[in-house]
Amino acid sequence: MTSHKTTQTMKPATAAKKLGVYLEATPAEFQEGVVSRDELNALQADPPQWLADLRRNGPHPRPVVAAKLGVSISGLARGGVTEALTTEQIEALKAENPEWLQKERATQAEVRKEAARIKAKNAERDDRSGAPRR
Repeated sequence: MTSHKTTQTMKPATAAKKLGVYLEATPAEFQEGVVSRDELNALQADPPQWLADLRRNGPHPRPVVAAKLGVSISGLARGGVTEALTTEQIEALKAENPEWLQKERATQAEVRKEAARIKAKNAERDDRSGAPRR
């Protein structure tokens, strides 16, 4: 009895998310087809020009915009940023440094600081109890 290995495929939206690009900015043939795991791996290993350009110049999806600005996705929404932005637009926002961006960056810094504090506290507790680290 032999097992037939089926090719794992994904929707273009899933592939775009894994590639870190904005789906609507990808070529039509990418948006209209399905992407196999092998095709995704090939795109990641040796990106075609359109993918390299999108990653460099955008438009970027919200998670990438948030990371480049140093804020959360929720912080983007609170700041009124709901659309994909290009690298140029992100740099302009950084240069302008509006009040909402300053506030959201401070909030994000506090979140990271608290997460580090909790992690250190848990590690200390685990060291005392001899429990394995997570």
